[in-house]
Amino acid sequence: MGLSQDVLSLAPDEVFRRLRAARERLGQDLYVLVHHYQRDEVVAFADAVGDSLELSRLAAQQSRPRYIVFCGVDFMAETAAMLCRPEQTVLIPERGAFCPMAAMVTAEQATLAWERLSDVWQGDLLPVTYQNSDAEVKALCGRWGGAVCTSANADKLFRWALEQRAHILFFPDEHLGRNTALALGMQHGEIAVWDPQQVQESTRACAQARVVVWKGYCHVHTHFTVQDVQRVRAEYPGVRVIVHPECPTPVVQAADASGSTSYIVRAAEGAAPGSSLAIGTEIHLVARLARLHPDRTIVPLARSLCGTMYRINERNLLATLESILAGQPQHIVRVEPETTRWANEALRRMLAVS
Repeated sequence: MGLSQDVLSLAPDEVFRRLRAARERLGQDLYVLVHHYQRDEVVAFADAVGDSLELSRLAAQQSRPRYIVFCGVDFMAETAAMLCRPEQTVLIPERGAFCPMAAMVTAEQATLAWERLSDVWQGDLLPVTYQNSDAEVKALCGRWGGAVCTSANADKLFRWALEQRAHILFFPDEHLGRNTALALGMQHGEIAVWDPQQVQESTRACAQARVVVWKGYCHVHTHFTVQDVQRVRAEYPGVRVIVHPECPTPVVQAADASGSTSYIVRAAEGAAPGSSLAIGTEIHLVARLARLHPDRTIVPLARSLCGTMYRINERNLLATLESILAGQPQHIVRVEPETTRWANEALRRMLAVS
């Protein structure tokens, strides 16, 4: 469903006036979760802003609101829908806000990899899926005894998994998986890549590995290069370079630190006045941190935009809130009960471990 001509034709001031009015009328029946990568015009109407782990926890904790509006990409809204109460309704302002990385692994592909590697290791492996995956993949992890992780707790979930089994199958982000394994002290030779388009070759290549990472990536974070790190160091002497662990390993190793979105936010907040930070993550967050902390220099490592996050804006947020008021909520996010049951097993393990 596209935006009505009424909403499309509104002047910006009128959009914000109607948004404020809709929020006031909905009162405690509404809770708006907004990811850090969203534009400021959407952040302005948030009840909570956070990364995927923080927002997952908040979705699970809400008991009062009848409607939870999730301003993020599709898998985040799916997670909220699975964790919230049955009487609550989760909506996403734009159905086309999908995560390309989450689409890089399907349940069928994950099952085939799991079966092949289970044969190789006689079942001595555990699956861990990144939050950036769809509900069906999370459900498979729940069925197989595994868990979900985020960039904020991947190290804890990897440690947890290796306490139970000798091998990990991690999807769908190759770079987060590799960087996490290396940070835990593994050698490059203990990490192998599963390419779902090359099943036979992947089965052979992974046989000697301890951690198998899926051939998937986030285009926002693979945009950054070692040359970007070298450039900002030359432009800003003494700069501290911080990147997201979805970046390729050479970029992570060239930086001063890597960490989740929340880690990056805390690093900016804790930086000394007059200091310089170059941050390798989505441009909206970097620009917001620079505005919030004008007494320090905060620059992007390079400009990298999440186009699907950008599909959510103040106009489709307004259309969503007004659809609730009209008694015809649009873009409701629903997950089939059996999928929800098993995905929640994987999510609960994550929340317990983290």
